Amino acid sequence: MFKTAFLAVILSVSASLAWSNPVRWKNEWPQTDFSVTSITDWSEIISGGPPKDGIPALSDPAMIPVSQENRIARREPVITLEVDGALARAYPLRYLTWHEIVNDEVGDLSFAVTYCPLCNSGIVFDRRTEYGVLEFGVSGKLRNSDMIMFDRQTESWWQQAIGTAIAGELTGSQLRALPAWMESWDSFRARHPEGLVMDEPPFRRQYGRNPYHQYDSSAMPFLFTGDPPPHGVPALARVVRVGERAWLLERVRQAGSITEAGLTIEWKKGMASALDTSSIAEGRDIGAVRVRDANGKDVMHDVMFAFAFDAFWPRGQWMLGD
Repeated sequence: MFKTAFLAVILSVSASLAWSNPVRWKNEWPQTDFSVTSITDWSEIISGGPPKDGIPALSDPAMIPVSQENRIARREPVITLEVDGALARAYPLRYLTWHEIVNDEVGDLSFAVTYCPLCNSGIVFDRRTEYGVLEFGVSGKLRNSDMIMFDRQTESWWQQAIGTAIAGELTGSQLRALPAWMESWDSFRARHPEGLVMDEPPFRRQYGRNPYHQYDSSAMPFLFTGDPPPHGVPALARVVRVGERAWLLERVRQAGSITEAGLTIEWKKGMASALDTSSIAEGRDIGAVRVRDANGKDVMHDVMFAFAFDAFWPRGQWMLGD
């Protein structure tokens, strides 16, 4: 299916590359103020295929007790969010693969759970800003193969990997990323038997299927024309990003635990890749990581592909261990 999707968007991508300014997007985005932007080369913005809201973001999803969930396989990945004073929540990638953004709230905390399959980037952002609480949707546009989100209040564009507004009224604004992580469903429910998990959305989707079959075994990223990562690192190798530093997931896996730069990164087996086989539950075991500081407190991190880290942090530090 991945190969079919690639062929289906080639013409769209070729047309997009022919435009080096935002004029083309004005008809589709009349409310976006393109005179305010941090983008210097508009040929970097391409269509991923679906139009605005063609991938439907979710808001206020139904949550059910862990004990009532029987559709998710043990090794399937979920994004975990733990908020003080509230039940822990799990957002399964079997749903996020098809929706990419979930706008949710717990008490006074409004947040967006985001997942870009093409970069394997899963980040939870605080939606509370100086401009009010924002609600996010999927634009259908990509930059360096990473999802461009938009807020429904001003229709400004936001780069998912870095949480920064790149076009529109809110250009330059930065979202605060919250400590969250990916782990297996089995791991989450073992630690939080009284926790909550997002219920299956009321859409006709093949939930549990991976539309990017064998993507993370590919030699080249999808819809990416930038340079390969340095140091001979494969473009689709997973890295653990903390700030502007990146550790190869394979290095962490081999060590089991690494303590560097004031952080401890631990790896545990048992989580399937969501971008391997056509069934997410049957994906190969890539394991899961937790990142904590010297006081044992969880630290915001992302497990993304190496090409994306290099594209958005070209001066970032590669923690290769040698």
